[in-house]
Parts: sequence; structure tokens; C-alpha cells
Amino acid sequence: MDYDKVTTDLIDMVVLYGPKLVTAILVWIIGIWVVKGILLALNKALDKAQVDESLIPFVKGLSQALLKVLLVITVLSMVGIEMTSFVAILGAAGLAVGLALSGTLQNFAGGVMILLFKPYKIGDVIDAQGYIGKVSEIQIFNTILKTPDNKTIIIPNGGLATGSMTNYSTEATRRVDWTFGIGYGDDVDQAKAVMHKLCADDARILKDPEVFIALSELADSSVNFAVRAWVNADDYWAVYFDMNEQIYKVFNQQGLNIPYPQMDVHIHKAEG
Repeated sequence: MDYDKVTTDLIDMVVLYGPKLVTAILVWIIGIWVVKGILLALNKALDKAQVDESLIPFVKGLSQALLKVLLVITVLSMVGIEMTSFVAILGAAGLAVGLALSGTLQNFAGGVMILLFKPYKIGDVIDAQGYIGKVSEIQIFNTILKTPDNKTIIIPNGGLATGSMTNYSTEATRRVDWTFGIGYGDDVDQAKAVMHKLCADDARILKDPEVFIALSELADSSVNFAVRAWVNADDYWAVYFDMNEQIYKVFNQQGLNIPYPQMDVHIHKAEG
């Protein structure tokens, strides 16, 4: 082995690529610092512009990814890597990855649609994909819900953007529906008067629209009433549960029976 030639070649490589490599390293370090500064400035600008809270993580994540890709391409070009070939390879790889991750891209597109059209926002209570919960975060690919029993549910945005969804937070008021039954033979007018009074005495139940109470069904074991009242959305469940308890207590006090399924059995004695 010709050590002198190897040494000469190494020196030539250091002279040729050393400054480029050092410069690329410096650009990388400075670039990372600049990217952080840009993201910080962007965050402040979004806060100052009072952009929707659900849009901020998406814009920050997308901006960070684009800036880092741009920095990587810049550093590689400074080292001397031919970027035309690199971009072509990157494009082919992107196509292959896109085909392999079609579901992920669908979730990305769904996230964009959600953030643009805003069918829900952070803090809304929604029912989607078989889950009910409060939206705690809208990410690029997923939406995160917190259920009433404090579970964290991660739902891909693709299904949320294209599927059916119920948003319980878009309206300020909601209608509470009950079905209360009394026994056959009980006083219908008395039962209606009791339900009207209980609704009138509850300050959380709105006066407009008026409470609706009507005999809805002559069932097998009970005479059923449909009761519908409007409340502020935040009071929905409290009013629902409290009224169930009040009906049970007051019906007993007023001598109104709350029936349960019954069956009459007739025994016939065979002769002979």
C-alpha cells in the first residue's frame, strides 16, 4: 500500500470537502436555531391574531415539518450532493410511501377539512365513531376526546371528516325528553298536574319554549306520558337525573303508581 498516496488523497479530500462540511454543520446549527425562532414568532402571531385554538397545533406542526425539510435540502446541497437526483429519489420515495400510507394521507386530508370547515372545535362535546366525549385536541391526523369517565379516545380524522357526527355544543339550549308511566286506574289529570308543577318549580327549565306534556301511549302495563322541556345545554344531565328522582318521590306521595311489567296467570283445573 502506498501510504504517501493515501495520505495525499486524504489531505486533498479534507481540503476539498472540509470547508463545505464545516459550513454545512454551522448552517445546520444556525438553521435549527432560526427554525425555532420562526416557530416562536409564528406562535406569537397566531395568538395575537386570535386564531381558532384548534388550528394552532396544525399550523405549527405543518410549518415545522416544511422548515426542517427545507433546512435538510439546503445542508445537503452545501455538502455537494446533487439535489436534482435527490429530489427525484425523494419524489419516487414519496409516491411509494403515499401508496403505502394511503390511510394516513386520508387522515391528513380529513384533518385539513376539519380545521377549514370546523364541524367541531376544542371544548365541544361530540358523538362520533361510536364514542362520546369532549374534544381536547385536534391534531393533523387524529382528534383526541376525553370521555365523561376520563378516558382518552384517539379517533383518526379521516372517518370524522367523512362520517356522521353529532355535536352537542353548537346550540346553547337542548331539549330533555322523558317518558313517565302511571298505572291503569290512576288519575291522568292529577299526574299531568304533578309533572307540570315539578317542571315549573325547577328554575333551570326554560319557560320558552313551553314544557310539553301529553299522554303518549297506552302500554301493556302502564299509561305513558311524554314530557319535553328545554334547558341550557350545560344543565341537561343535571335536570334529567333530578327530574327522574323527583317524579319517583312525588308520585309515591300523591298515590300515583309507577308500574312495572306484570303478568296474570290463570290456572284451570282439569276435570276428570
